[in-house]
Amino acid sequence: MRQFTTGDLNKQVGDVTDAAAREPVVLTKHRKPRFVLMSYEHYERLRTGGDPRQSHHTAGMPDEHAELFGAALDRLARGEGYDDES
Repeated sequence: MRQFTTGDLNKQVGDVTDAAAREPVVLTKHRKPRFVLMSYEHYERLRTGGDPRQSHHTAGMPDEHAELFGAALDRLARGEGYDDES
């Protein structure tokens, strides 16, 4: 878990909130952990105890996911890489 000072939060709010969007971050004051900043989605998962994400065995994968997965594997096999690579 990344840590920032409360001063960092004041000076670099964008960096701190970007990090908190990915995972909870600890905010320290006088070198002691004081707060945790996290995305609302993460908070809701903690609050409700639920996680809306699902995993499937490939044999039981919904057809629409299997098609997307197969297309991604085909792209990788052709050496096209990932969508976010330049």
